Amino acid sequence: MEKTFEASLAELEDIVGKLESGDLPLEKSLELFEKGISLSRECRSRLANAERRIQILMKDQDGNLIAGDLATDDL
Repeated sequence: MEKTFEASLAELEDIVGKLESGDLPLEKSLELFEKGISLSRECRSRLANAERRIQILMKDQDGNLIAGDLATDDL
C-alpha cells in the first residue's frame, strides 16, 4: 500500500530532524539522506500531479484556464 502524501512528508521531516542533530554515524546519515531525497522527489511529483489536475478542473469549455479563487460553494 502506497503512503499518503502527508505520511511521506512527515517521514521526510523526521529525517531532516535527525540529520540536523548531527549525532549520527556517517553511514546512517548517508542512508537517511538517500531516503530523504527519494521522499522529496516523491512529494514533489505528487504536488506537480495535483497541480495539473487542478488546472484541468479549472478550465472552461473552450479549454481556457479560469483565473480567480476557487470558492467552496463551487465544490
